Amino acid sequence: MRRLAATFVLFGICAALAGCGGAKTVAPTAATVVGSLPKGPSVGGGSASAGKQLYTSNGCGGCHTYKPAASSGKVGPDLDNVAADAKKANQGPLPEYVATSIKNPQAYVVPGFPAGVMPAFTSLSDKQLADLVAFLTQKS
Repeated sequence: MRRLAATFVLFGICAALAGCGGAKTVAPTAATVVGSLPKGPSVGGGSASAGKQLYTSNGCGGCHTYKPAASSGKVGPDLDNVAADAKKANQGPLPEYVATSIKNPQAYVVPGFPAGVMPAFTSLSDKQLADLVAFLTQKS
């Protein structure tokens, strides 16, 4: 009798699990959102001259061409074209695009360049990020 009861319980569990798969994929969706999304670091008000020093000290010129830094790297995109690349990426205003590209370079990879090559500079402070953004967007 116990075996029969256990078999029915096991059958019931299997039947319930089999019905969960269904033909479509579902994802949990919040019914209501409380609060707001966190804002990224502020990228305004940086110093272009301090950003130039960061560009040099972090070795950015080894991979990127950028005339204001007199660099001619060819591994990564030409940063003299960063405004055009930002427009193609369609990921927000230029300063935010540049900041995201520094902190999360895989968010958008410029066509023609390899993914996964640029490291994420997550250790930069908000001030350092703002400085680097100011330098990279100074002529755009």
